[in-house]
Amino acid sequence: MAAPMMRAVLYGIRCSRTFSTSTALCKLGIPLGPMPNEDIDVSNLEALAKYRSFRRYFKVAEKEREKIHWWPTYKKHTTPKLDEEAKIDIGLPCPRKQRASILKERKAVMRQNLTNVELERASRLRTLVIPLDDVKAEWERTSGPYHKQRIAEHYGLYRDLFDDATFVPRVLLRVEYDHDEEYVVPVYHGNVVTPTEALNPPRVIFEADEGSLWTLLLTNLDGHLRDTSMEYVHWLVTNIPGNKIEAGKEACHYFPPFPAKGTGYHRYVFLLFRQMQPIDFTDDTRPEPCHSLRMRTFRTFDFYKKHQSDMTPAGLAFFQCQWDDSVTNVFHNVLNMKEPVFAFVRPPVYHGPQKKFPHLQPLRYLDRYRDSDEPTYGIY
Repeated sequence: MAAPMMRAVLYGIRCSRTFSTSTALCKLGIPLGPMPNEDIDVSNLEALAKYRSFRRYFKVAEKEREKIHWWPTYKKHTTPKLDEEAKIDIGLPCPRKQRASILKERKAVMRQNLTNVELERASRLRTLVIPLDDVKAEWERTSGPYHKQRIAEHYGLYRDLFDDATFVPRVLLRVEYDHDEEYVVPVYHGNVVTPTEALNPPRVIFEADEGSLWTLLLTNLDGHLRDTSMEYVHWLVTNIPGNKIEAGKEACHYFPPFPAKGTGYHRYVFLLFRQMQPIDFTDDTRPEPCHSLRMRTFRTFDFYKKHQSDMTPAGLAFFQCQWDDSVTNVFHNVLNMKEPVFAFVRPPVYHGPQKKFPHLQPLRYLDRYRDSDEPTYGIY
């Protein structure tokens, strides 16, 4: 009985001795040298300040902790970003409206809906039909221009068009391609339109006051074959009276899209400028017909910078376009040049002469010689 008790007493003494020894070591371990993250002159280490007690060390450390150091904010110095509010707005002025008046209009509409017996009955019987055309018109009038601006910033249009200057497209620009008598291809904000569908000039519709002047521009931001910072102008109509495109001066006739094979999707942008007065665009006029890529080389930023005192961007619409078979015809027959190809063109699979009695061949041996558009992928 005495032996286990002695072992327990000795174990407790050893544990307490270890604890006291570690405590003594902590008291003796005084930190020497400078504070962390402090500028250190390593040329003379003996002259550095030494902390002889924890109290002084903690006091200086608390002062350092309250300071604003460079490491939490280094991203501001290495990759400064242009603030959204600091971007230059080159668009039409925004008609300011008091928030109180907006809320008053909303409450009036809600009060009118609550007192509408027919609306309540249709909602209760689940026969209520929401007029989507009215909803779309309200969206285009209120928050639609700002949403379009965000989409254009997402696609990098303002960065490549106006060197990061921005504008809100306050004028609704409708662009439609008549592919045939029954098929109409609209242009929204980034939808895909094939070169075949955009072969002919589109129909452009926008609302304009009587006596106002406008300029319509269609440019390709990604299609230049020699200089990536330049563009190709595809259409330029100037001094448009009201919304009559046909009555304007066509400074550069329409040219269909021709994205080179293997270059992916190209951004084709329609820009509508509001003119303050009639402008002389003689320097920007191309001869007709203009089938020279050198003469169609263009830069929207330089064009706007030259006429910025007389016109303001007001409308925007754009589509994406990728190569198809019609581009080959444009290069060969219109531009009269060899088509550039930036992708590997796989040659057709070679098949030897057909055997009349194919011996030890697969059952589908004759499929490779059938007159069909179905690809065989070199299997048969």
